Amino acid sequence: MNDRKMFKWLGLLLLLPLLLAIFAGDNFRYPCQDPKNWDKEMCKLPTCDVTRTCPEHIFKGQRDPRLGPPKEGEQVTPIKPINQPPQTTGVNCK
Repeated sequence: MNDRKMFKWLGLLLLLPLLLAIFAGDNFRYPCQDPKNWDKEMCKLPTCDVTRTCPEHIFKGQRDPRLGPPKEGEQVTPIKPINQPPQTTGVNCK
């Protein structure tokens, strides 16, 4: 009787991840990974630069492969880092 119970639990443990993978749908870790959100305010500079979730940050300057090759004459430009002045205030540990 214990063998049947063990096989039922084993089958459930094997079947559960498979069912989750099939029926989970498309989920994105960051909202700006979804091409549908790229035109929204939350995925445009400077709003997304604070959280580093801009499409340029997520794809590290690369084009999203799901969009296919770029169209003729289209250029993808990565974000240039912002030059910040050195910090002149704070604790001096000398």
